[in-house]
Amino acid sequence: MSIMADRWIREQAQKHGMIEPFVESQRRGGCISYGLSSYGYDARVADEFKIFTNVNSATVDPKNFDSSSFVDRKTDVCIIPPNSFALARTVEYFRIPKDVLVICLGKSTYARCGIIVNVTPLEPGWEGHVTLEFSNTTPLPAKIYAGEGACQFLFLQGNEPCEVSYSDRSGKYMGQRGVTLPRL
Repeated sequence: MSIMADRWIREQAQKHGMIEPFVESQRRGGCISYGLSSYGYDARVADEFKIFTNVNSATVDPKNFDSSSFVDRKTDVCIIPPNSFALARTVEYFRIPKDVLVICLGKSTYARCGIIVNVTPLEPGWEGHVTLEFSNTTPLPAKIYAGEGACQFLFLQGNEPCEVSYSDRSGKYMGQRGVTLPRL
């Protein structure tokens, strides 16, 4: 299994639509960086957020998730309460080849502020907007900036395509658009 370089990522994005929209170089200039890097792609967070709230005293149950546990916001800056979290999504829509697994890591700028970005691996054959979880581990409110870098995706190519991809087994999050809550 090899980690794929910028040249391969660019080719997959431009010829096969692996990342749309695609930014082919790092963008900085007063924002948290995003775009193509040496061995990865820094994705942006969209302006759609679901901020966790406990106003309804709900129990968090992944088998029976209560959507009233979130407050929806469309905003350029999301404020996450202390010791809480918010869901968001990437601006980019991903189409993962059947011989590639994608791992995501949070941006160091957010990590140094006590904000953890969590994303599960993008499986071979999966496509959609990536749902992002921002955890504010601090005792203070934290800001997330829409349209700026949120996390870095690393593309690992296997020595051969897998036997059964995410699309082959009709995975429950296939083709997701927008911020997607847990499903059974």
